[in-house]
Amino acid sequence: MSHSWRQGLKPLGAGIGLRREFHEQLPRTARALDWVEFVSENFLTLGGRAQWALDACAERWPVIPHGVGLDIGGPEPLNEDYMTRLAALVERVNSPFFSDHLCYARLGGVYLHDLLPLPFSEEAVEHVVPRVREVMARVERPFLLENITYYARMPGRTLSEAAFLRAVVEEADCGLLLDVNNVYVNARNHGYDPRAFLDALPLERVVQVHLAGHTELPDMLIDSHGDTVRDEVWSLYQYLLERTGPVSTLIEWDQDIPSLEAVLDEADRARAVLGALGER
Repeated sequence: MSHSWRQGLKPLGAGIGLRREFHEQLPRTARALDWVEFVSENFLTLGGRAQWALDACAERWPVIPHGVGLDIGGPEPLNEDYMTRLAALVERVNSPFFSDHLCYARLGGVYLHDLLPLPFSEEAVEHVVPRVREVMARVERPFLLENITYYARMPGRTLSEAAFLRAVVEEADCGLLLDVNNVYVNARNHGYDPRAFLDALPLERVVQVHLAGHTELPDMLIDSHGDTVRDEVWSLYQYLLERTGPVSTLIEWDQDIPSLEAVLDEADRARAVLGALGER
């Protein structure tokens, strides 16, 4: 599948996140690794061992900023200082693209330290689209929005989640970072078919995928990022790739972080799936 928006953004392969626990080991690993994602907010102020680790990784692999604080759906204007620092960071590491979440994260000037869902409505689409365009104009690199997990539906819903995602990325003309674990968790928690959900998305705009583990409680799933990727999510990932072709794939592991080797093992599995796809 091809789309003019994706041209020039070649798949990067399988990557992992640069976490504090791996600052010393990751830049020196002899294991196979194709690229590294890092949390933008951790590097907006430069310096220290973290900056050394990022620079060392950037010498070996593509490094991609992934933000949690852009607040693309929030009611307040985009944070001017944040945008200036983000643009400088993306330029400094020469990232082919950057990403953040389709959510809101700030109210009354206070960061909520959570990724909160927007109402799936035409009004929300009209609010978010010009903000996405502003971000792309400021940073001047391709920008991807990620689908989040949510545990309660916001009032004011007039669209399905898939229709909302499609409307935002198509009208803003941005890319999609598709978190396959989030799709599976939301589908289980809210009672819909995850494969039908994928089929309803503009898959030609998927530039990157996140894979992560989740926690199963008696009455719901929690997007915990604290375990290996479940078999059901691997299956959904395979289903997606059969429709998109290879896309840059990242293993997220943010809680109960194991050894670097264990995370790289998960990346190896993703790379094997991508490689088998290319051999067909």
